[in-house]
Amino acid sequence: MKTKLVALICLCFVSLSWAQESEDFLKYKSKYPEDRYIRLQQVQNVAIDLSKDNITIAQDFVEEDLYLDDGATINSKESLKFSSFFELESIKASAFNYDGSRYKEESVENFTESDDLGKSFYDDTKSIDFVYRNLRKGSKTRLEYKENVKDPRFLSPFYFGNYYPIENSTVEIVVHKDIDIKFLEFNTQNIDIQFEKEEKRNKNIYRWRVKNINRYTYEPDAPSFKTVVPHIIPVINSYKVDGQDIPVLTNVSDLYRWYASLVKDVNKEESSEELKSTVNNLISGLDTDLEKIKAIYYWTQENIKYIAFEYALGGFIPREANDVFNKKYGDCKDNSSILKEMLDIAGLTGNLTWVGTREIPYTYNEVPTPIVDNHMILSYTDKDETYYLDATGRYTPIDMPTSFIQGKEALIGNGPDTFTIKTIPIVPASRNAISETTKITLENDRIVGTSKAIISGYPKTRLFAQLENIDTNPKHITFYKGIFEKGNNKFLVNDFTETNKFSYENPFEVDYNFSIDDHARMLGDEIYINLNLNKIATTYKVEENRELPIENDYKQQLTYSTTFTIPKGYEVDYLPPNTKGSNSLMAFEVAYQTNNNTITYYHKVVIDFILLSVPQQKEINTLIDQVDKAYKEVIVLKKIKS
Repeated sequence: MKTKLVALICLCFVSLSWAQESEDFLKYKSKYPEDRYIRLQQVQNVAIDLSKDNITIAQDFVEEDLYLDDGATINSKESLKFSSFFELESIKASAFNYDGSRYKEESVENFTESDDLGKSFYDDTKSIDFVYRNLRKGSKTRLEYKENVKDPRFLSPFYFGNYYPIENSTVEIVVHKDIDIKFLEFNTQNIDIQFEKEEKRNKNIYRWRVKNINRYTYEPDAPSFKTVVPHIIPVINSYKVDGQDIPVLTNVSDLYRWYASLVKDVNKEESSEELKSTVNNLISGLDTDLEKIKAIYYWTQENIKYIAFEYALGGFIPREANDVFNKKYGDCKDNSSILKEMLDIAGLTGNLTWVGTREIPYTYNEVPTPIVDNHMILSYTDKDETYYLDATGRYTPIDMPTSFIQGKEALIGNGPDTFTIKTIPIVPASRNAISETTKITLENDRIVGTSKAIISGYPKTRLFAQLENIDTNPKHITFYKGIFEKGNNKFLVNDFTETNKFSYENPFEVDYNFSIDDHARMLGDEIYINLNLNKIATTYKVEENRELPIENDYKQQLTYSTTFTIPKGYEVDYLPPNTKGSNSLMAFEVAYQTNNNTITYYHKVVIDFILLSVPQQKEINTLIDQVDKAYKEVIVLKKIKS
């Protein structure tokens, strides 16, 4: 009787538990057992029309989500962003909780507007913040909002994918027949998009539908979201007014003419006497144009603090050089503005230049719209050499672009109608070098040594950015312990000296003393020691099941030379073989040489890629497996018999 009663009670609890979950929850929890939530539907309706000879754009969005675990409350807080380019017209949000028989709606009543400052000094972007109440496992949310796009150049992409599954995604664009529009597809080759077009009266209707979109997995060091996820970019070429075509963004020339119109009135006022005096002092005694540009460029990097801010078209128009000089801060456009003006004062010519950072995967000819770039620099061309002067890149030498624009196209302006497009070079690995020369001795099982590290290129600028915020000796010791760690985690830096710190052009040198406990092994008459103190190549090994490419900040060359003094009374019994290997992505070399009472170990690694595709990851793993075998080799010393 007791057993039957317990079974009956358990059955009741199980039945009650299942009754608390909706059919939708059970269906999608079974379909997506590893996901925290899914998007049931994602709808975007866009109406592009003509009114009083101008283009109007209205967008409606619907997003409905279902939460599949107890972490639903994490998604309670939501926000929408809008600005002078994207005017929010209305918003409605609701949570739905299942009561055992149906979903009950709980509407959001409070919406709070705030400035979306983020890292910016000032930005006209606003946030509407709100909270879904009582979210729990099995809850749904529905968000509906409308916005007006105030400039036809700012049509946004629509994405068929995200870091969560999407059951249904629909985009419908209704376009007036006098508006010429095109649609650019990216990464859509592996998804089943149902597309249809129809005509109604004076409208063309374009519709895309996609179902059952699996989530895109986030993986570290992967290229940007838009590089991977399928999306379509609508671009308005032109529209007709009284039978005449009015160009909008037919090609790069249209985009450039718009950009040029925004900057044509910048720095029309006379340069201040203080600014002129600063320039004249900087170039005094300098003979060549390049020397003068260096002096001005490095002064700008050092003295104009980078702060990103924008307001409406302020996101595209540089501020006056006099204002930037007086305030000593500005965004990328402002840095370019003052740099150009300072070159003008010096009798030199720089060109305002637009560029998209590496997170943007498009070329100018592919996507001639403002989403193709997000950065401004100044270009200077001397004969066949172009210098890409990015004053936001503190400590970057004049002959190197900042790392995040390597390989990207630069739109170089030269007046209201003339421009050139050049590809910014990728800095070779040899320019981004870390070279260490080390001498070590053995005290029982403890290594004691001195080392000189010479650092140049992007590794140097990265170090300098970190060192700016380190102001005490103990913090320096801790920092360098992390940077130069070798052997094992018992590595300690005892003291150090720095040479050429914060130099723009000279390599940075750090001399330091260190020790490593428990690195050697003494067994009877033998000593075992591994001289592979810097196993740097293995840090580039890729997990076998990785799905996405890897993006590297820069190419790099690392060289380590270690001279080990053989303890008195011992001789070399086994010296590992020399080995080397290479492919188009990476090269390595490990070599040993004996000389009287010392062993010199040499190790070189060249990382020669910026972007590593999934097939290339297998290539580099094969090479790293060879290096790893070399890393496991140890030297054997044997006591000399008297």
